[in-house]
Amino acid sequence: MTFNGTEDPIAAVRAFNRFYTRKLGVLDQYLGKTPFSLSEARVLYELAHRDDLAAKEIGNELGLDPGYLSRIVQSFDEKGLITRTPLPADRRQYQLSLTAKGRQTFAKLNLSSQNEVAAMLAQLSADDAARLTQAMATIEATLEQRPGRPAAVMLRSHRVGDMGWVISRQGAAYAADYGWDISYEALVAEICAQFIRNYDPAREHCWIAEVGGEPVGSVFLVKATDEIAKLRLLQVEKKARGLGVGRALVEQCIQGARERGYRRMTLWTQSILVAARGIYKSTGFELVKEEKHHSFGADLVGETWERDL
Repeated sequence: MTFNGTEDPIAAVRAFNRFYTRKLGVLDQYLGKTPFSLSEARVLYELAHRDDLAAKEIGNELGLDPGYLSRIVQSFDEKGLITRTPLPADRRQYQLSLTAKGRQTFAKLNLSSQNEVAAMLAQLSADDAARLTQAMATIEATLEQRPGRPAAVMLRSHRVGDMGWVISRQGAAYAADYGWDISYEALVAEICAQFIRNYDPAREHCWIAEVGGEPVGSVFLVKATDEIAKLRLLQVEKKARGLGVGRALVEQCIQGARERGYRRMTLWTQSILVAARGIYKSTGFELVKEEKHHSFGADLVGETWERDL
């Protein structure tokens, strides 16, 4: 299927929609080989990625009919996938959370979806796969544009060339903002090299944040032990601060750790990194250790933060 500039734009968009839904198989009654419909899967996704959502919030964000959403929630409750807690302000409304069984169910659903997309991408060359994801980002950013609305943030997996960008931007950013010397860039280079050499996709991951197709941030999930994951190298470009990039990266890293079976998460940061510390605290991390040290040409206070998953 091809499009050109002389084609009726309405017909072109409708044709693309038909092609894309056929390609992903979302016209099927059930999603992939799971017992869940597309709408049910979307509700599970929202509950897995955000804590303590009200049913009404989910319905509004996903555009679901209240009656249909009520049946989905009732079904999830009967299957033991969720807990429902009446809201103090309005006892007719419920706050929803996934149970342990619900999180396990979502993890299986998510893995199935990942495998299906991976199989589709495996048929493409690396260049074609990059072109595809970039085109998707362009479609999303263009359709999400609103007057005065921040640009859409997209998180993607790392690819060839990203480690060099991470090393360069981390070194430059911390030198400019905090006066750290080149020894910090050397540390980042060592971490990135070790990540690539020992990369285990079943237990580790790197996410790159993009705005308008341009990288603006990164975070790494690495294995500390079989049960403990470590968050490393969170960084957001100055021009992208205020867009929620840092929080999106941290939340994705937490969810990624859950999906990979970790039970606890840890990270090491510095007391002067106020914005990052605020994100860690707001996403459930707790400060468990402080230690003064001299590194990167500066006197610092290192901090260890942890949280259960």
